[in-house]
Amino acid sequence: MPSPVTEAAGSARRAQGLAGDADGAGAADVAGVGIGLRQPHYAEVFHAPPPLGFVEVHSENFFADGGAALAVLHRARAIYPVSLHGVGLALGSAAGLDPWHLDRLERLVQRIEPARVSDHACFARAVLAPGQSVVHANDLLPIAFTDASLAIMVAHVTQVQERLRRPMLVENLSSYVSFADDSMSEPEFFAQLCRRSGCGMLLDVNNIMVNALNAGAPDPLEACCAFIDALPLGIVGEIHLAGYVDAGEIVIDDHGSRVRPEVWRVYEHALDRFGAVPTLVEWDTALPALDVLLGEAAHASRLMAQAAPR
Repeated sequence: MPSPVTEAAGSARRAQGLAGDADGAGAADVAGVGIGLRQPHYAEVFHAPPPLGFVEVHSENFFADGGAALAVLHRARAIYPVSLHGVGLALGSAAGLDPWHLDRLERLVQRIEPARVSDHACFARAVLAPGQSVVHANDLLPIAFTDASLAIMVAHVTQVQERLRRPMLVENLSSYVSFADDSMSEPEFFAQLCRRSGCGMLLDVNNIMVNALNAGAPDPLEACCAFIDALPLGIVGEIHLAGYVDAGEIVIDDHGSRVRPEVWRVYEHALDRFGAVPTLVEWDTALPALDVLLGEAAHASRLMAQAAPR
């Protein structure tokens, strides 16, 4: 039986550009370019569904047992494969996973049968003082790249995968701090996480660029390409593209604008290394007209079509 990492690599090899499976409700091995499905675009997407490989939603927005949100997701699933992208598992939290959250995610996965399930390499849950309950920061807080953090991540990713009975993808974070006790590089951390847990990686190339810029890298593009070259072949199961804002002293990953030219160059490098991996264009704030978002997806599709097969 192939490992989750091998399956992710196979998905990349079979990617075919912007259009995905013709039946819309295709199997888990979904190729192509997708967009984040957001409420302002629902009516237009459902009226005349554009040719997308898949759509992606934030899992937590659909945890309710019924209602309009879940009805919309079922309607989308009848047209497209759906990728569930979480922001609340807090996989790197020493305080452990939230049982309620994992229960709801399992139920959503059973209902939707998504193409992929993903979340972030971050923490958000902690006990602030002895005897107190766990609190949730409602944010994606960075983890240290240490053996201790890796052990926590491996245990929690394994717990989620065993519960969901499927492999998941874990995304690299845009981080605005680093830890003095980091003992390995971020690519090495992800390489070990994927090897030890059997998960795949969701490679966010915009996050790599944001981190390189904020770290003051002499050549941010070179730093991003070196990050990608340090990742083992076969572990990347999806790529995210997004825009960032330069706020002067800091660059912020706000998902509120077009993909920057330098990020497109990093994406091309990722395609050259990993092949035509399923790709999502994220746009979560200051949403544009749907045509603008689809234009970004079409550009990603053109670059994907030029990528060497793997």
